Amino acid sequence: MSLSTENTAPVQGSHRDREIVEAKVIVTSPGRNFVTLKIVTRSGVVGWGDATLNGRELAVAAYLQEHVVPNLIGRDAGRIEDTWQFFYRGAYWRRGPVTMSAIAAVDVALWDILGKMAGLPLYQLLGGRSREGALVYAHANGRDIAEASDEVGKYRELGFLAIRAQCGVPGVKKAYGISTAGKPYEPAESELPAETVWSTPRYLDIAPRLFEQLRADHGDEIELLHDVHHRLTPIEAARLARSLEPYRLFWMEDATPAENQQSFALIRQHSVTPLAVGEVFNSIWDCKQLIEQQLIDYIRTTIVHAGGITHVRRLADFAALHQVRTGFHGATDLSPVCMGAALHFDTWVPNFGIQEYMFHSEQMLEVFPRDYEFRAGRLHVGDSPGHGVSMDEKLAARYPYVPRQLPVARLEDGAMWDW
Repeated sequence: MSLSTENTAPVQGSHRDREIVEAKVIVTSPGRNFVTLKIVTRSGVVGWGDATLNGRELAVAAYLQEHVVPNLIGRDAGRIEDTWQFFYRGAYWRRGPVTMSAIAAVDVALWDILGKMAGLPLYQLLGGRSREGALVYAHANGRDIAEASDEVGKYRELGFLAIRAQCGVPGVKKAYGISTAGKPYEPAESELPAETVWSTPRYLDIAPRLFEQLRADHGDEIELLHDVHHRLTPIEAARLARSLEPYRLFWMEDATPAENQQSFALIRQHSVTPLAVGEVFNSIWDCKQLIEQQLIDYIRTTIVHAGGITHVRRLADFAALHQVRTGFHGATDLSPVCMGAALHFDTWVPNFGIQEYMFHSEQMLEVFPRDYEFRAGRLHVGDSPGHGVSMDEKLAARYPYVPRQLPVARLEDGAMWDW
């Protein structure tokens, strides 16, 4: 967990000290693909940002290399807000996952630099602690209900206080969220998208039975979550939300595609099961109506895909006005750099709800030394200046990019569906 020996000492920063003299895009695949941005100031302070977009990594890498990096050289690393506005407003073609992931990498790297220049951890720059540790949830899954329940038990033994549960769907060969051969779930398995088949009626039958068994096996103290992964229409989602009410879920995630934000009103009319959505959102505009009308309880937008700390801070403040809490995406398609930044944000943000957490492999953690750690159901940030995550560039160079794309889904009649 030790960090690299890069310059982290406080720097009395003049404009010349803060001048950006290098920006480098690094693509590496220590078990899965990550895109990382390295920014260096004239005084030698290094900042790291995550730009990973699962299945579209090289699109962001090219955007950074061709359009962002040339505009970074010579800029003042301390002018974080102006730099954010420059790359957002100045691009003309605003928003979208590629653009906002690239902007996020710059933004997080600059916050990292600011923390190192000040000699302070990132959460202190944001306003200090609101909590000692961030509640996190793990992923438990199984080919059937019994296997999923066993997995929940294993995560409880590890100290998790909240667990997301998924199980196989009878008659569906590759249901969402189900890993193979005891490995962590990683959907991007092949160079071209795998085609999967989906059955909504079978899923709606088994999901309530899964949670009925989990409450019988594990009691009421554990927090349980479930990811629908955009598979249902609004009325189908309303039916599922109502059927899950007796099992008191912490949340039901991504119940239906949210391009039409008003669709969540139909779910709200029929159920009080808490709703979470937003890991695919890229800006505050994607969730403005959802938050203003209190159609959701948790906003899942993550720092790397929504323009970095500068933009997500605005989104979180807006959500707080409407009693909506944060619940950041945190699967292994985000590098430890993003997780480190997210945990500092979680430590500060007043309306924190929960943080998704999947264990990165030892291989990944060797490439990305970090100072955060898991204890008793929560993740705790260290007090290293900046966001506390670095990169071993020599080790990263040993793992070249491996083409991988996310699956697609079809209904049983062959029609395309939401994966």
